[in-house]
Amino acid sequence: MRTILNKKLTFWLLLSLPAFLLVLGWWQGCIDSMDMLHPTGEWSARLMIIAMALSPLVSLLGAKPWLNWLVARRRAFGVAAFGYALLHLIFYLIDMGNLDDILAEWMAPGIWTGWAAFGLMLPLALTSNDRSMRWLKAGWKKLQQLVYPAAILTLLHWIWVHNSYAGALVHFVPLGLLVLARFLKKSLSQMKPLGV
Repeated sequence: MRTILNKKLTFWLLLSLPAFLLVLGWWQGCIDSMDMLHPTGEWSARLMIIAMALSPLVSLLGAKPWLNWLVARRRAFGVAAFGYALLHLIFYLIDMGNLDDILAEWMAPGIWTGWAAFGLMLPLALTSNDRSMRWLKAGWKKLQQLVYPAAILTLLHWIWVHNSYAGALVHFVPLGLLVLARFLKKSLSQMKPLGV
């Protein structure tokens, strides 16, 4: 079982399974385009959160075999998050149906935040490969920092589109606490003892 899970293809198939089932349901007419928006957006946010949570977890818990296994697949989580965001956008465009309606709500807070988050995720997804890492060198890690504003915009998009905090906070508060705990641990470790 471990050998099967360690294969890249198997892992990508697992990440793609919810998308496949959703698209199949839509194709068969069981799910409307509008009803595709929430699950595709949620999957995108969940995978983004998983990818972002791994570094704080390693910092707080130390190297663990299960964490190392997940960290080795962090870029896959990030690219899959973008894939679900792209699917979310495609079904938004299908549901809207025409450019006039899209432009009419373009500046609504729940809409422009989604577009902006997608715009920030695009260069991250395009450069999530070994060639880009070699080409960008130290700049690659700086570029990856765009995930933080993308996550904030995703959180705001979720809250404003649903006019509710509950679902968004259930997903994002654990990530926020992990990032805060990592920051506090790093800050405390850099503080010099009094009298030194």
